[in-house]
Amino acid sequence: MQEKYSPSDVEQAAQSHWKNTEAYKTVENDPRFPQGKYYACSMLPYPSGKLHMGHVRNYTINDMLARQLRMKGYNVLMPMGWDAFGLPAENAAIAYKKSPAEWTYANIDDMKSQMEPLGLAFDWTREVATCDPDYYRWNQWLFLKMLEKGIAYKKTQIVNWDPVDQTVLANEQVVDGRGWRSGALVEKREIPGYYFGITQYAEELLSSIDTLDGWPEQVRTMQRNWIGKSEGVRFAFQHEIRDEQGQLIQDGKLYVFTTRADTIMGVTFCAIAAEHPLAQLAARSNPKLAEFAEVCKAGGTTEAEMATKEKEGMPTGLFVTHPFTGEQVEVWVGNYVLMSYGDGAVMGVPAHDERDFAFARKYGIAIRQVVAVEGETFSADAWAEWYGDKQKSVTVNSGRFDGLSYKAAVDAVATELIAKGLGEKKTTWRLRDWGISRQRYWGTPIPIIHCECCGAVPVPYEDLPVVLPTDCIPDGSGNPLKTRADFLNVDCPTCGKPAQRETDTMDTFVDSSWYFMRYTCPDAPDMVDGRNDYWMAMDQYIGGVEHAVLHLLYARFWTKVMRDMGLVKIDEPFKRLFTQGMLLNESFYREVDGGKKVWYYPNEIEVQHDDKGRPVAAILKSDGQPVQMGGIEKMSKSKNNVVEPKDIISQFGADTARLFTMFAGPPDQSAAWSNSGVEGAYRYLRRLWATAQKLAPVIASGQQAAPELAADVKNFRREVHLTLRQIDSDYERLQYNTVVSGAMKLLNAIEAFKPEAAGGAAALREAFSILLRTLYPVCPHITHVLWVELGYAAEHGELINMAWPQVEEAALVQDEIELMVQVNGKLRGSIKVAKDADKATIEATAVASEAVQKFLEGAPKKVIVVPGKLVNVVG
Repeated sequence: MQEKYSPSDVEQAAQSHWKNTEAYKTVENDPRFPQGKYYACSMLPYPSGKLHMGHVRNYTINDMLARQLRMKGYNVLMPMGWDAFGLPAENAAIAYKKSPAEWTYANIDDMKSQMEPLGLAFDWTREVATCDPDYYRWNQWLFLKMLEKGIAYKKTQIVNWDPVDQTVLANEQVVDGRGWRSGALVEKREIPGYYFGITQYAEELLSSIDTLDGWPEQVRTMQRNWIGKSEGVRFAFQHEIRDEQGQLIQDGKLYVFTTRADTIMGVTFCAIAAEHPLAQLAARSNPKLAEFAEVCKAGGTTEAEMATKEKEGMPTGLFVTHPFTGEQVEVWVGNYVLMSYGDGAVMGVPAHDERDFAFARKYGIAIRQVVAVEGETFSADAWAEWYGDKQKSVTVNSGRFDGLSYKAAVDAVATELIAKGLGEKKTTWRLRDWGISRQRYWGTPIPIIHCECCGAVPVPYEDLPVVLPTDCIPDGSGNPLKTRADFLNVDCPTCGKPAQRETDTMDTFVDSSWYFMRYTCPDAPDMVDGRNDYWMAMDQYIGGVEHAVLHLLYARFWTKVMRDMGLVKIDEPFKRLFTQGMLLNESFYREVDGGKKVWYYPNEIEVQHDDKGRPVAAILKSDGQPVQMGGIEKMSKSKNNVVEPKDIISQFGADTARLFTMFAGPPDQSAAWSNSGVEGAYRYLRRLWATAQKLAPVIASGQQAAPELAADVKNFRREVHLTLRQIDSDYERLQYNTVVSGAMKLLNAIEAFKPEAAGGAAALREAFSILLRTLYPVCPHITHVLWVELGYAAEHGELINMAWPQVEEAALVQDEIELMVQVNGKLRGSIKVAKDADKATIEATAVASEAVQKFLEGAPKKVIVVPGKLVNVVG
């Protein structure tokens, strides 16, 4: 055993052993694991080229889970792969003048080489890259199956267009009106494309959320809100508005949907989207309205953004007729109305909708109360929450509908609208079908051939995959596939005449919607095979909460489609979901060129502190000039505040990197990077090594347990098993930071223990075995080597195959208990008595104790015993 801890030697020895024994290769129905299968998976990363310590934290969480559950008898699958298609590769290709394929595969090799030193227990035999034709052929295959069943289809629709990335974005990919990757202001354009009918599964996607007991409630709520089921009434305001040819626009009916039909008598205006036919008609004769409509079209694209932006509008000069009163209701163009939602029109009830209230106040539109709540007074001067309360309200100022509760009023209004032929009860959804057509190159080719004679023809199944050329080098001027004759030109499969391939590629969220199933059977000749039935549903999924809507909703939809096609037997893909917190670090920047920020690495900065140690300023070391302190931010390459694992590993070792990231804070919460924290983790591992070396002879001599244990030995074993019980609980809750603190507590107890008494050596050997086994999932290298060096492997086998230590209940039984001693109500010390001592013995022991004798004058007047807790001596 080496005298000093050398991380590089230790980690090289451990990893060589695991590689030579194929320790992490997983097979189905492995008889070594009586508890059955457990599938634990981290969300696959994009191969950007560089890992940072935030990645280390994420993957160590999964690794700890996998290693501990394997010790508990589970056949654990923990794979890894690459979300390899997408815009960053194209943007890099433009910048570096190389193909996205070359850039991507180089990054995969680089990132894999950075992962391997961490000792992560990935089964690399199941590795998947989504840009591999063997993988994406099944994207194409299922697309064609969905096309046959009407789940995939083509349509022209107003979409979100990212002018920088030159592609269509799903609503979920628009954040505050900007593209989720480029940050560019999103535009609205009318573009044909392919869609997946996720709305066909809306009801099941919503109801199934209630079965996801292992998911964070926050994520379940986000999914419910995004799906957004609303039950209400769709009805029409009639009108006589005609186009230039004299035809009634939309057959003379302006349709709206409302969940508050009980407020229909309070309508004082209607608002329509800028793209609505009535708005377009009015704009043709009103230049100011036309200009305003163009501003609206370039604005928001999602309901979430509409809810937060300032409401603006312009009147069209057009009027529609109220279905009950016959009143003429003015039509406005509103910047908060989306053509893609419902009919692109809403009824305005200012008295009972906060958005309409603000709009009416701004433009002087009438506010008419038609709902009342007992004990509340309505005012048109300021909004009050009760104005929109439907649970306690009754209708007023509503003619024949007066005095009705919410439900009764809705039913009555719907009945009359139906009788008039103007409306129906209807359920609507916030969820929209998933647009998958990207106007970019680096993605799964959509398997469609366009023929002048036959139209859009699906590629025959036997011709899959449609292979993407890998040697294109984009220049930013458009999709290079449009100029690749060898890809573009093809004979029509139906008529044989010259035709052209579709050049749009699939949304990259298609790739990530089922990769976790391909992990289970990466060499299957079909999309999935029986091995997928063994592993799925996934037992634990780990990833960021930022994927709560985008990825997770699509993966759930994709799974249900595969189920309905007989490919899988499950309804939901993920039993449990864990959303990890971010690793944070200080950030520093300067502003240049009119506000552009240039970010610097923390090691390039010298921070200045005040006399109390608080940071007050920072300078760049290279020029001594000030920089701005950007505060603690998520580790991000874009802000240069990352710490690369290779730097930590070269100085302190992989186990230190893993230990620090787990000890930094609860895994589900963000934690700040700390250089001193890393050094503290390293000191702990050096202590562990030094203690093992010092106690090795005693541990070796402790293979035979003594029949009777000394009191100190019993107390030591009790402390060890109490700590083990707490560590067990922390592993179960994935509270890995307190697992580490438990391991630290165990080492403290071992260092303080004197093993000379009867049974001491055996107790020490047991304690060190427990410490190594409980610390192993966190720091697998040092524990593996120490397990061998201390002789445990020779007796029990290697650590990776050891059973998880069990709490020995007998060790928790106390022969003695400690009671606090008070004198006249003040704590003065403690005593130890036999656990079954009677009251008289406890009183006598307390009175005779040094603590009482020192603070009590004369004989005690009373002795109060609180069983199991304390003794109060009153003088």
